[in-house]
Amino acid sequence: MNADYNDEPLLDENGDIIKSKTQLKQEAEDLKQLGVALVEFSNAQLDSIPLTEELRDAIQLANRINKKKDGFRRQLQLIGKILRRCELAPIEDGINRLRAHHIKSDSQFHELEQLRDDIVAQGDSVISTLLDKHPDLDRQKLRQMQRQAVKQKEAEKTPKAAREIFQYLKQHIKD
Repeated sequence: MNADYNDEPLLDENGDIIKSKTQLKQEAEDLKQLGVALVEFSNAQLDSIPLTEELRDAIQLANRINKKKDGFRRQLQLIGKILRRCELAPIEDGINRLRAHHIKSDSQFHELEQLRDDIVAQGDSVISTLLDKHPDLDRQKLRQMQRQAVKQKEAEKTPKAAREIFQYLKQHIKD
């Protein structure tokens, strides 16, 4: 190990930290990845993120470019360059809020799927437990759809009734 090595950052004549070429490249790559995340959102989702007009235009252009072409890569680099001039904290917060909402939606979807599967498999016991938590649900309708789903499953038909149970639960259970 070199005896002259220390952990203190190098400073220029103004007292600013001098970044290595590797650090600069990593920061540029991080901004490019932030740009990739922005390009993946729809226009409606982008409306909830505070973006400059220049950045929004660059993102919309990237969406119009074929992702397999070299122009898309260059457009992502341009978005990264524009992001260097932007305040990143509000943009990152907006992205995190959108991702958290997406994760919550996926979680609710999977819970409803599991509940539907339990209703089809176990019947009245699950329906009774469900009605204790959600008394506004229709017991008779759930039991009828459950019986139909079981019949369709035994006959190896399309699980239309199971889909109906899922849609019914989705409409009536709001968390």
